[in-house]
Amino acid sequence: MKKFLNGPWVLILPTIIVLTCVVFLPLLISLWTSFTPFKLTKPDTLYRFIGFRNYERLIGDYDFWVAFGRTVLFLTIALNLELVFGLGIALLINKITYAQKTLRTLMMFPMMFSPILVGFQWKYIFNDNIGLLNNFLREFGVINPIPWLVDATLANFSIMAAEIWSSTSVFAILLLAGLMGIPKDPIEAAKVDGCNSWQVFKNITLPFLMPFIFIAMTIRSLDVARAYDIVQMMTGGGPAKRTELLWTLISRTGYVDAKMGMANAMSYISIFLSIAFTFFFFYKLMEARKILSYD
Repeated sequence: MKKFLNGPWVLILPTIIVLTCVVFLPLLISLWTSFTPFKLTKPDTLYRFIGFRNYERLIGDYDFWVAFGRTVLFLTIALNLELVFGLGIALLINKITYAQKTLRTLMMFPMMFSPILVGFQWKYIFNDNIGLLNNFLREFGVINPIPWLVDATLANFSIMAAEIWSSTSVFAILLLAGLMGIPKDPIEAAKVDGCNSWQVFKNITLPFLMPFIFIAMTIRSLDVARAYDIVQMMTGGGPAKRTELLWTLISRTGYVDAKMGMANAMSYISIFLSIAFTFFFFYKLMEARKILSYD
């Protein structure tokens, strides 16, 4: 006992206790409730074990699979556009020599705002009556207001615009770090050999950036897959559930419909989705690092 108390375990014991209480115990409880018909309005249902019935019901749940598909589509479009815009910003800032530190600081501003604040400000921009965007378009003769947050298709693209604006800087910062770490010798040798700018970017710059791209993809895929705040603030999942993503559906199922057992089953399926994306990007990251090491 004295040997244990004098060992290094004592130093990390408070951290282990806090993590157990804050992370591991809630995870175990939520996992258990996903196998029960637990409802917030009926606390006794917490102790009824029903096996995989919640998961079986989700297989035939139309709303769940629509939200699942919309989340994957949202994730795909948002990540790819953030990558394109972030890469463009990083390339531009890397070329600038004057006030580059100031530009790098300004580039970080969007990611400093909380998602709730981002949702509020973009909801105001896209408001069909008093929004800045419709007032701006009115100056160019667009008299009829565009229902950005009422039309289902426009509402989804409006949410994507807010998400991309707030998070493109994550890609830009990581890719700029990669650009600043690229050795100059291969680029200078390629220019001496007569390669143009596109050939240098395709054959030298991009392969060096691939590990940074997959790191950014991994980080952002986890964030976008858990998108809730911006969607809730801008549309609340409407109109008629047309902008509902997995996490807004989970929130409505758990706290509005009080079906916490079903909501936790949805949550674990969403977690598996996030883990799948993480493993995919991690695998691509390892491949990109192998290619660089072979070169």
